[in-house]
Amino acid sequence: MVHIYNTLTRQKEKFVPIEEGKVKMYVCGPTVYNYIHIGNARPAIVFDTVRRYLEYRGYDVTFVSNFTDVDDKLINASKETGQTVPEIADKFIEAYFEDTGALNVKKADVHPRVMDHMDDIIAFIETLIDKGHAYERDGDVYFKTRSYDGYGQLSKQSIDDLKVGARIQQGESKDDPLDFALWKHEKEDEISWDSPWGKGRPGWHIECSVMATKHLGKTMDIHAGGQDLTFPHHENEIAQSECCTDETFANYWMHNGYINIDNEKMSKSLGNFITVHDILKELDPNILRFFMLSVHYRGPINFNRELVDSAAAGLDRILTAYNTAVERRGHAISTELDDKELDFVKENINTFEEAMDDDFNTANAITAWHELATRLNKYMRRDATNKDVLDAYINAYDAYSNVLGITLEQEELLLDDEIEVLIEEREAARKEKDFARADEIRDTLHEKGIILEDTKDGVKFRRG
Repeated sequence: MVHIYNTLTRQKEKFVPIEEGKVKMYVCGPTVYNYIHIGNARPAIVFDTVRRYLEYRGYDVTFVSNFTDVDDKLINASKETGQTVPEIADKFIEAYFEDTGALNVKKADVHPRVMDHMDDIIAFIETLIDKGHAYERDGDVYFKTRSYDGYGQLSKQSIDDLKVGARIQQGESKDDPLDFALWKHEKEDEISWDSPWGKGRPGWHIECSVMATKHLGKTMDIHAGGQDLTFPHHENEIAQSECCTDETFANYWMHNGYINIDNEKMSKSLGNFITVHDILKELDPNILRFFMLSVHYRGPINFNRELVDSAAAGLDRILTAYNTAVERRGHAISTELDDKELDFVKENINTFEEAMDDDFNTANAITAWHELATRLNKYMRRDATNKDVLDAYINAYDAYSNVLGITLEQEELLLDDEIEVLIEEREAARKEKDFARADEIRDTLHEKGIILEDTKDGVKFRRG
């Protein structure tokens, strides 16, 4: 039985879905104004793993994860680059799929975008106004926070405490400092849509409420995202959704912990802001995913090269045992079916499942995988091995890799002749000023551990 730590109740609870055998799950996705950073990668990997394990347990999972494609950050990027907001969003949505695809994150069943749900957003806001939970002021629409009695339940804050730090910013005309924007009136040179309150665009919080209920119904099983979204984003989602539908918005709330860089908070001002796009040029995505899952998802994780290298070494030991077993299976000669080995594999699978059942404890699940690899190596030191025993180990490996999203097959090494051909193609692209193709070839070689060096005799390569 799967148990989930529910942020709403601050305790682990037995997972009981709304509909037996089915799971409706929503995960807050990125704001697509730039390449995603490794902080964005963590929830993508974590909740992809949650989804995978629920599917492993036999659930039919409907997985929805949005893109925020209308936002101040996108508008600022549009002004800086001269590109339209939709052009910027399209570019970085494509980049998101490229980066998360490399990390073996499965696409959601639905990836809704704010721009595609404007009519739904307006209708949602109109319902809140009709029910007395929202009001319009000078083209802006605000949610009446005090109209929802449960406000603060997710973040465990009282409304009186929240009032102390609340302020009405310049240009706002809301009645109460705690109220938040559902619709913002049009500003000069900003993207906007027609609405009953004049031209404008939606506030941040309303979008997820609308897209979640649009695609999953009034109540979903699991709503998830990063810890930083607990307040105010998720708190506001609950308030406006339940006021609109008069139903519980989500039964289980899951939040992953923060990620630090060398024990410091990641920020552009500290110069430690790392995008997935850049880190994958020098780090195997399989290693990055394995590293992210080596710590329980609710705890903080510290990203530094020493810890990453340690995770890489651990993964290498696991994969080396697997590849050796696959090779040995074709030459297995023993007819002795060792029940002790088969019993160990069954017990190890139970240990793996118990770890994942316990709030998706991937750290303990990986420990079980290490134990499986150690025992497998010990078994393969025998003079003769049995095919059925090796199959049992390999099948366990396949199950673990599918749940954790770790690729077992090692990428084939490029032959020297193939590298030379790619280098020649890159040089030709550079001469033709096709720099995009030249960069693509360089990146491909880099991902395969090939380092290019410019010398007086031309471009040379070495294996890194």
